[in-house]
Amino acid sequence: MLLTISTTHRPATDLGFLLHKHPDRVQEFSQSFGTATVFYPEASDERCTAALLLEVDPVRLARRSGKGKHGKGTPDFSLGQYVNDRSYAASSLFGVALADVFSTARSGRCVARPELADTAIPLELAIPALPCRGGVPIARRLFEPLGWTVAAEPVPLDAGFPEWGDSRYLDLTLTGTVRLADALSQLHVLLPVLDESKHYWQGPDEVDKLLRSGAGWLAEHPDRELVVRRYLGRRGRLVGVALERLAEVDDVLEPAGAETEPADVEEVRVPLNTRRHEAVLALLAEIRPRSVIDLGCGPGRLVERLLATEGIARVAGCDVSARSLQGAARRLHVDRMTERQQERLTLFQSALTYDDPRLAGYDVAVLMEVIEHVDPPRLDALERVVLGSARPGVLVVTTPNREYNVRYEGLRGMRHPDHRFEWDRAELRAWAERVGAAYGYTVELRGVGDDDPEVGTPTQMAILTRTSTDGASR
Repeated sequence: MLLTISTTHRPATDLGFLLHKHPDRVQEFSQSFGTATVFYPEASDERCTAALLLEVDPVRLARRSGKGKHGKGTPDFSLGQYVNDRSYAASSLFGVALADVFSTARSGRCVARPELADTAIPLELAIPALPCRGGVPIARRLFEPLGWTVAAEPVPLDAGFPEWGDSRYLDLTLTGTVRLADALSQLHVLLPVLDESKHYWQGPDEVDKLLRSGAGWLAEHPDRELVVRRYLGRRGRLVGVALERLAEVDDVLEPAGAETEPADVEEVRVPLNTRRHEAVLALLAEIRPRSVIDLGCGPGRLVERLLATEGIARVAGCDVSARSLQGAARRLHVDRMTERQQERLTLFQSALTYDDPRLAGYDVAVLMEVIEHVDPPRLDALERVVLGSARPGVLVVTTPNREYNVRYEGLRGMRHPDHRFEWDRAELRAWAERVGAAYGYTVELRGVGDDDPEVGTPTQMAILTRTSTDGASR
């Protein structure tokens, strides 16, 4: 099994830093079913290619096949020891090896090139033998919404006998400008989805694995239900749990012990995500700003509402994900805007932990459900960039209230697998007061959602207002 990862980013050899694998070395990594090898067929400033080669030991694989639940290690356990393509085609075995060998790269961490790890770069991924149930159309359905250009050719059953037709394998090449960590996570999930088979028994922990690897892209994928069903082997209970958790949990689950309305009364429940947007817009109606920037705008839901708000002359949205910005542009129909409408709007890619002059000059900046996705050691960088350099007149921060989590049936741990932390009310107050004092802002705290007398509201909001007049421009 072979995967090549190429880039023309300059210098292209920075790929070695991102993958944490030196271009001048051949490195081997033992797997329970074989050996994975990383090497570089080419490495220059103009173009660099890293190759991951997995050699499966059929004997070791056969010995593992009976170790699953009820002695069934694979879905095709009865023939799996005798007839299979696992040694040659990029299957779930390859996905497991990829996740292990490139674990640090998948996490998006790179001490030597931290800014590059957060940046979308030109990539080309090639897999010459990929099992794909559904052929080229399925490969396009799964990869194109993620920003990839898909080139896929079916592999013939036998080149000497063209009348036999094509096999279920594809020679797949993906090209696009994507963050490397996102590309690796997408492959880790979609390889077994395309194959529609796994080499191990799937338990409840598979849902957590899927949501961790799909963080930032799976929830917005137009075929997310297809991805979930195939990844989880169409196991109905696991599929149901995963689809529920993919939706933002506090927008889907009802609090435990909530009173039930009589059967003849239809209750219209407003999702918490909608209530957050309404709370931010209500605050802006009080402030009456002329310019607003949505920091971490995602697919542009808030930006869309801001553009429709009377009195706001300038709106911006930024995000670290190029794919999210593409989705925002589609949502806002940027290609059909008039010249005057386009002058009001700015969309750009930026990481909030690095100085960027484009973040400055706004009356209000909004961090809505963003801060909890930042690694705690990087919070000080975000504080410095947003409050120290960009210095909006008002910073609005919304974030989950950890105390309220006990009101959600079935929730264990944090509300989203990509959350790095969740604050209780005292912790948010302490953070807001600390950074407010450090950068010259006063602090006001509010709640969003139904107020529980014991645990407060599900979402909490901090409003930081700059006390000095320098730095911002209307």
